[in-house]
Amino acid sequence: MTATTHPTPDRTVGPVRARAIGARPPRAPGRARTLRRRRRAVALLYLLPALLPYTLFAVAPALHTAYLSLFDWDGVTLPSFVGGANYRRVLTDPQLRAAAWHAGALIVFFSVLPICLGLVAAAIVARRPGRRGTSAVRTLLFLPQVVPLVAVAVIWRWVYADDGTLNQALRALGLGSLADSWLGSFTWALPAVGLIGTWVVAGLCMVLFLSGTQRIDREIYEAARMDGAGPVREFWSVTVPLLRPEIAVALSITVIAALSSFDLIYITTGGGPGNSTVVPGVLIYRLAFGGGQVGLASALAVVLTLVISAAVLVINRLAREAP
Repeated sequence: MTATTHPTPDRTVGPVRARAIGARPPRAPGRARTLRRRRRAVALLYLLPALLPYTLFAVAPALHTAYLSLFDWDGVTLPSFVGGANYRRVLTDPQLRAAAWHAGALIVFFSVLPICLGLVAAAIVARRPGRRGTSAVRTLLFLPQVVPLVAVAVIWRWVYADDGTLNQALRALGLGSLADSWLGSFTWALPAVGLIGTWVVAGLCMVLFLSGTQRIDREIYEAARMDGAGPVREFWSVTVPLLRPEIAVALSITVIAALSSFDLIYITTGGGPGNSTVVPGVLIYRLAFGGGQVGLASALAVVLTLVISAAVLVINRLAREAP
């Protein structure tokens, strides 16, 4: 009895057979690279309308500022090259260090307090979803973000004035001894300005966190309550961990606002009394346009940009690596 041999099936699929069975024939490596390059070129063409003005009005001035930081220049006469002397002065000058400390203190008012208030508001709404008036509350909380910051600063100057709303309210309550010239006090000027920042930024954080609670499954809260979790345990075990992406965004925005603050300080106190509320933004303006030290101001601006970039990078890295 003769054994029948069956031919070994050909496992290679040619282009014709591939089209016949609906499979895509393999592309040559050279052709694949060409297609990738073509796609990148098309994507770049779509980005050009945004890249050109960004390069012209953001990247080019930043590079020019870094270039000016290497010179001693008053803005009028010929500059003289000093290398890294301006950067050494930025790191050693007591006035510049004090401005950095003031900006760091503003992080408490611009970032820590608004985020804490926003998380508490989000936790309250998360426990009682669908209540009436939630949309109206969000609108009122977000309103300070719509008002220009210069107008906000002018309004709060009236509030903090000697005969302003705050002192009048204290006198009406029989607490006239607590009335003070808030923006003219060496002790209270920086906290007073910081509380304005808290009022402005808190609404943004609250709305951001309230939006984040909407994507949290209600069953998670119900399961936590069935396990006996109270409001505090539910806040730390459910709301805060699940709002980590929103917290990272809010922290980045508020830290940038604190470190780069200028208009609020300039309109309310101008950096005074003395130098008690001077921040890097105000100091850059003073050095460049009042003191004729454009090179030093540029060096301070470069250092401030690097600090802000590093802070945002660290915040995003920690948010990604958090369990």
